[in-house]
Amino acid sequence: MPSRRAPHLFRSALALVVAAVLGWSFWRHPGWLQLCAGLALFLFGMQCLEEGLRQLAGGRLERLLARSTGTRGRALLFGMAGTALLQSTTLVSLLTIAFIGSGLIQLAGGIAVILGANLGATAGIWLLALAGQNLSLSPLALPMLVLGVLAGFTGPGGKAAGRVVLGVAFIFLGIDQLKAGFAAVGGGWDLAALQGGGAGGTLLFVLAGLAVTVVLQSSHATLMLTLAALAGGQLQLDQALALAIGANVGSSVSTAFVGMLGGNRSGQRLALAHALFNIGTAVAALCLLVPLAWLVRTVAGLAGFGGNALLQLALFHTLFNAGGVALFWPWQRQLEALLRRWLPERADPAMPATPAEAAAPLERVRARHLSGPALESADAAAAAVALELRHLGRLSLEVICEALCMPASALAAPAPEAARLDTARPPHDCLDAETLYQQRVKGVYGDLLAFMGRLELPLDEEHRRFWAGAQLAALQMVNAVKSAKHLQKNLRRRLAGPDTPVRAAYLELRAQLFAQLRALYLLGDTLDRAAVTATLRALDRDSEAFHGRFRQQLFRQVREGVFDGLEAGSLLNDQGYAQQAYQGLRQAFDFAEEPASLLRLRREAPAAT
Repeated sequence: MPSRRAPHLFRSALALVVAAVLGWSFWRHPGWLQLCAGLALFLFGMQCLEEGLRQLAGGRLERLLARSTGTRGRALLFGMAGTALLQSTTLVSLLTIAFIGSGLIQLAGGIAVILGANLGATAGIWLLALAGQNLSLSPLALPMLVLGVLAGFTGPGGKAAGRVVLGVAFIFLGIDQLKAGFAAVGGGWDLAALQGGGAGGTLLFVLAGLAVTVVLQSSHATLMLTLAALAGGQLQLDQALALAIGANVGSSVSTAFVGMLGGNRSGQRLALAHALFNIGTAVAALCLLVPLAWLVRTVAGLAGFGGNALLQLALFHTLFNAGGVALFWPWQRQLEALLRRWLPERADPAMPATPAEAAAPLERVRARHLSGPALESADAAAAAVALELRHLGRLSLEVICEALCMPASALAAPAPEAARLDTARPPHDCLDAETLYQQRVKGVYGDLLAFMGRLELPLDEEHRRFWAGAQLAALQMVNAVKSAKHLQKNLRRRLAGPDTPVRAAYLELRAQLFAQLRALYLLGDTLDRAAVTATLRALDRDSEAFHGRFRQQLFRQVREGVFDGLEAGSLLNDQGYAQQAYQGLRQAFDFAEEPASLLRLRREAPAAT
């Protein structure tokens, strides 16, 4: 118990220390308090704006993303428009990672979306630069606060619109507070004096912009601080340009961290692509910083804002992001190939070949399609769960096949002859089903339940039904494996025994269950829902007829004295286990019916070209 409480106590103590330090600093430095308050208002406003726009968009944003990745040009435009609308490169990037990891879009389209998202982010900087002029926005913010709160009482749509209005109001208040904070600090924070020596000083400001963005989780917040300091005279333009480069790199760090640690291979590839693009663009901008700064001043002079450092910073941010897109655009296919080579698909650990190998400590199979970013969208999360259910189903089929003393490779091989079924694997070489369950099924099942428990998005009736059905489907597959574990106990013993009617009955039972397993295994790759339904009905009819005949034959043989009561009881029990194993796997097809919105996304998502 003390070891469990230690992390919680440490976090609580750390929070108290941070609160005490901040409280002391606020008391000693009123200007610092104004800066922090302005930053808090700005970040809260960005959060309200993002949430409100996301709620207003509903599922239209996801559908537009699915439709827009058929060509690289449309994917680029979606990235630009989505980021300009939501004012969040991170949100668009994570949503794209979620769709790629869930199999709804392709990597090529995702890379183009990321390029467009970086271009779209420049629109917000222009708005912030215009808002950061010598004009107080507080008079506009106050009535917007009232309207935003009132809109929240008019229903879900009004509430979402009210969140947007409140977000803009808090952003305006935050901007004014930031400007007041820097004015109050005055010469106490004269960052312009920290020019440093040439490249070293520039690199210092780049690292500062990166660090602030990582801490604040918002490049817009970093750039707003930069604009406020620039307007207050605490920064020179060249320093602000370096901070903007660092903020651009920092915006991909959070996405890369979430994508690399909480994503599957597809999501990790796109997260790495995002980081490579931002880092490559930053390196190019640093190498060309002097000519870029000259170009910014020249264009600003021709456009009539040569004396406005804030608009020049926005122009620089647009130019170096556009230059990065132009640099990477021709090399997208090569980048995609490199990413697939650096991050190949992870195969499941191989099935043990012998009982001794199975008994040795082996790597536990884990979920392959679940990722943290998928939780950003109900449809992406449902698609990820659907993929993982198929993964769990394949593993369950393989374990049950091995429980029958049949190699799992026989599922995909041509149908074996009856003679081969008898000698498929010697009984003493049968792999233990309990060991295989622990190694190959339990970890995936646990990951699936943990992932489904983390979803916090509001769900409609169809998604709630799918969520409950998916949990039941996973449970049914696990129960099927457990039934096969019970069946294996007597089956292995009878297969090793003499050739008797009891052994013949177990061989017949095994042949029937193996044929069902093989049919379900081959059905897993069938996309035609009508064909799946027809095949499942045929399997159900065959199963019912077989088990009816099997019981009739068993009771007849008991009457004829072929079996005694104990043998007949064991056979009936094991017949029930075999039937439960098939029913558990078969019912998984019924429980996990995907929501209509997800099926529509699958139809609307063409392959990227």
